[in-house]
Amino acid sequence: MRTHFLFVLLALSFTTTLPAQAQTAAAPPPVVTPISETPLPDYPGKEVLMLTVEFPPGGADPIHRHDAHGFVYVLEGSIIMGVKGGKEVTLLPGQTFHEGPNDIHTVGRNASQDKPAKFVVFLLKDQNKPAVIPVN
Repeated sequence: MRTHFLFVLLALSFTTTLPAQAQTAAAPPPVVTPISETPLPDYPGKEVLMLTVEFPPGGADPIHRHDAHGFVYVLEGSIIMGVKGGKEVTLLPGQTFHEGPNDIHTVGRNASQDKPAKFVVFLLKDQNKPAVIPVN
């Protein structure tokens, strides 16, 4: 059910496209699978949400934010990541990426048009808040 919820949030983000998003909106969406959701008793009101994200060939995310600290670890393939005001980076297996709670995730896509990519996302977030927030 949570997978469906996250996918719906990502899909809804596609309806708020900007001109710069035209290419992303046509890209195949990622497959998001929750791994765990763990409350942090030492940090009241906080939790860790872990997900795997699989980009099909040519796949991409819509522009979004997390209102969380997000840490990405690439498992397979290569991905291109970037936040507003930052530089795009291409990541290979074993490499990481961080985005903060105020960052707008403007670039998230598979670097390949013919091979899938897979990564783990670790979100340190407020409990009962959405994992993905669409940005108009």
